[in-house]
Amino acid sequence: MTLSDEALQRLADVVALQPTKNAELQGEWDLESGSEVHQVLESDLGEYYYRDEDSLIRATPEAAELVEREGLVEGGNDDLTVHVSALQCRVLEVIAGPEAEPQSVVSVLQDVRETGEDPSVDDVRSALGSLTDKGILERVRTTVPTYRLAVERDELTVEKRE
Repeated sequence: MTLSDEALQRLADVVALQPTKNAELQGEWDLESGSEVHQVLESDLGEYYYRDEDSLIRATPEAAELVEREGLVEGGNDDLTVHVSALQCRVLEVIAGPEAEPQSVVSVLQDVRETGEDPSVDDVRSALGSLTDKGILERVRTTVPTYRLAVERDELTVEKRE
């Protein structure tokens, strides 16, 4: 299957963002709905993606090799290289380390706001959920969900998406 330039770039997004959800790709691709994302995935990228046991979208190994070979994503198979949004990058800068006490959503929100950003609590909650899905954060269940890094900071390479 030969991919158009747009499809190849979208495949690179899937590789960079995996595991991901329709909503994240919808924002990245500037589409109107999750069903449009599903349509693009099925019609243009069908043989290059799959959904894991949690229904998260992942690229096949062949897809990762293809976009790396095309120079669109470096280290597509490296689990410790993550491509994240600006807000997710800020969350990673302020979140507690793996050995520290985990933080609540509100605590992370306050720390992010101390950096001069002013996201909504829902945006921070979404960022925490996405980073947890990627395996970068650990969710610790207490009375309320709390989060901390699942890996050491020096083992993590964070690349902010523009």
